[in-house]
Amino acid sequence: MSAITVDNISKKFRIPHEKKNTVLQNIVGLVKRQFSYEEFWALKDISFEVNKGEALGIIGRNGSGKSTLLKIMARVLYPDSGSVTMNGKVASFLQLGVGFQQELTARENIYIYSSILGLKRRQVNSIYDEIFDFAELKKFEHMKLKNFSSGMSMRLALSTAIHANPDTMLIDEVFAVGDEAFKRKCADKMDQFKAEGKTIVFVSHALNTVKELCQRTMLLNEGQIVTMGDTEKVIDHYLAMLQEK
Repeated sequence: MSAITVDNISKKFRIPHEKKNTVLQNIVGLVKRQFSYEEFWALKDISFEVNKGEALGIIGRNGSGKSTLLKIMARVLYPDSGSVTMNGKVASFLQLGVGFQQELTARENIYIYSSILGLKRRQVNSIYDEIFDFAELKKFEHMKLKNFSSGMSMRLALSTAIHANPDTMLIDEVFAVGDEAFKRKCADKMDQFKAEGKTIVFVSHALNTVKELCQRTMLLNEGQIVTMGDTEKVIDHYLAMLQEK
């Protein structure tokens, strides 16, 4: 059974040639119709499926379309053509901490962020201690978020998202937060999710982590799928491609 079906999606962005620095310049440009743009296709005719319980890696150079693809799957962006079907409850680990309020405490933010992730208060109550224990921030639960370091805020958001217990997880490099012990803890949690039959899509430049986590991997280049299949073979293809360039 498919957890994710991506059907022939394409996405373009418009890049202005002239930089308009002031409101007046923008108005003049609009009146004179002097705005000129270049169309940049971030993705072109992408199609694939991810089976329920599968861990799929997505790799490629910067600008290859990896994050754009993940954002479309997470409904942060919408394609210009094609469609994406997601089955089950989805948690996206893309923009962690969206909805966090700096003037509120960590405790208050946990309830706000959990509601964004679709959890009810009673559900948050049942996992509250686990969230803080995993993030290693229990003693800071009553501190205002504005006094947290950026790494602490990310760990709190990541722990909350993990404990939302989704069916599918879309992950974009967020395991870079924290020290090596915390990264190992996150990796162990992903192994647990895999054992429970959760679906994972993982975008990363950390090829060893992709190799450990994902059975199958997709290589993107200039918005198109170069190859997709066994992770080791795809990574070897990618490294050979980089060496050629």
